[in-house]
Amino acid sequence: MSLEPSPNTEGEKPIVRRKRDWLPTLAWVVAAVTVLVAVVVALQFFGVIPTFAETPTTDQSASVSLPTYQASSNSAALTRNVNPQTSVSDISAMEVTQYTVQSGDSVFSIASDHHLKPDSVLWANASALSGNPESLSIGQQLNIPPVDGVYYQWKAGDTLQSVADTFQVDPSVILEWPGNHLDIANPQFTVGQYVMIPGGVGQFTDWVVAVPWAPHSGASTISDQCTIPADHAYGTGGFIWPSAAHWISGNDYGPSHLGIDIAGDLGDPVWASDSGVVIWAGSMSGGYGNVIIIEHDTAAHTYDTVYAHLSAVLVKCGQSVAQGQSIGQIGSTGNSTGPHLHFEVRMDGGFLNPHYVLQ
Repeated sequence: MSLEPSPNTEGEKPIVRRKRDWLPTLAWVVAAVTVLVAVVVALQFFGVIPTFAETPTTDQSASVSLPTYQASSNSAALTRNVNPQTSVSDISAMEVTQYTVQSGDSVFSIASDHHLKPDSVLWANASALSGNPESLSIGQQLNIPPVDGVYYQWKAGDTLQSVADTFQVDPSVILEWPGNHLDIANPQFTVGQYVMIPGGVGQFTDWVVAVPWAPHSGASTISDQCTIPADHAYGTGGFIWPSAAHWISGNDYGPSHLGIDIAGDLGDPVWASDSGVVIWAGSMSGGYGNVIIIEHDTAAHTYDTVYAHLSAVLVKCGQSVAQGQSIGQIGSTGNSTGPHLHFEVRMDGGFLNPHYVLQ
């Protein structure tokens, strides 16, 4: 601080006034602010107080932040074409697929595994099987249609209307099936081309037509004795051999014997050929001896399997059983010349050749 005289009248002592110097005061203020800032930064660093970016808010969702994306210098940008429309249907599920026949397969089991009727598998493989399921061979390639119907190879002279009439569908069914890839406005067909005819009905062959009961057919017309509960098990439509042996010990299937006699020893286990509900369990007249009959309801048909000449019955009326479940034991009760299992497969009241359905 400097001193300088103040002007005065003559004869008076000069008045000395102090001139204030603000620099030291300013320096103290700056120092205090610096210390305050340092203290705040230190408290934020140790998490004692939040930073400005982390200031709490009444909106709880605002406190959650996404991680910052850091793109690497060598990363390539991903682009996507904008398509606001979503296709619900899967075109691949509407195409005919290929299946290689495995050991133990039957047309029935293949159809069941693909949720189809056996007829549809036969119609889709007319050239390979010629309508005969016994033509099936290991390693064979089969067409598997996506739905029940006819997979048809276009022939010379065919028209859309004639093909639709043959297989009992409306022409629009063929035109509008996505897997056929047809131009609805101007459909074009070529000889040799395959088209899927959903719901089409082909020519039935004898193997899928159940043989009706007849006198001296070696079969009984008796079908059930049980009260069936409403919540019983249903069938899959595929059948397995009902015992460990897979060969015939006596009579095979034929007009006078509508079943097969499977080899076995007394007491050998017998199991359910498919899942279903027991509709007969016990003795039966007509030479069957001790019998079990299982009903297998499916979406397409009602099947029954018959197990006769048993030495033991291990299930009861109305019982639901699983495929492969033990249900009895091989015996020689009824009209039998020795231990074996008499096995029948019935469809909608008629009789099928068990060889056609067993895997």
